[in-house]
Amino acid sequence: MGARVTTHKFTVDDYHRMREAGILSEDDRVELIEGEIVVMSPIGKRHASAVNRLLDKFLPLQLRRKAIISVQNPIRLGEHSEPQPDLALLVPRDDFYAEGHPGPDDVLLLVEVVESSGDYDREVKVPLYARFGIREVWLVDLEKGILEVYREPSQKGYRTRQLLGDDATVSPIAFPEIELSVSEVLG
Repeated sequence: MGARVTTHKFTVDDYHRMREAGILSEDDRVELIEGEIVVMSPIGKRHASAVNRLLDKFLPLQLRRKAIISVQNPIRLGEHSEPQPDLALLVPRDDFYAEGHPGPDDVLLLVEVVESSGDYDREVKVPLYARFGIREVWLVDLEKGILEVYREPSQKGYRTRQLLGDDATVSPIAFPEIELSVSEVLG
């Protein structure tokens, strides 16, 4: 007879209570993914630079109140997940989401920048985003020098995936007027 293992899936509410109780601090680089508290990789120079370049390119959208740019802030995905993507373009709201973290319907574009965690993001986070209907996800893979664009979410994953090299350009579905050079994004 094998040993019986019992696990506990944390809810988003449990996760928030751990922060309120001081078990987790704001400085802890963790996120809640499918009920598990996952330690995020430290942010390296290239990673920070890529996020800053994207912020620079998308800033006009926020200035014109077409989107809110959210950098490394939580997105609530159901009862058991609250990832902190590197950048998200959100539907504008007057309260800037003070009443609660944005959910899937609030996300216009979600971006993850990876230096070493590409497999985890591809195999765990991107499918999670698809299941919750995030309409577009970009995975900026600094290690491989490519931008992966995921669109058309379904319960089984994204129906389309484009791999773009540094000679390509890309525009978010929600903002086709903004064209970014992949080489600029990659640095």
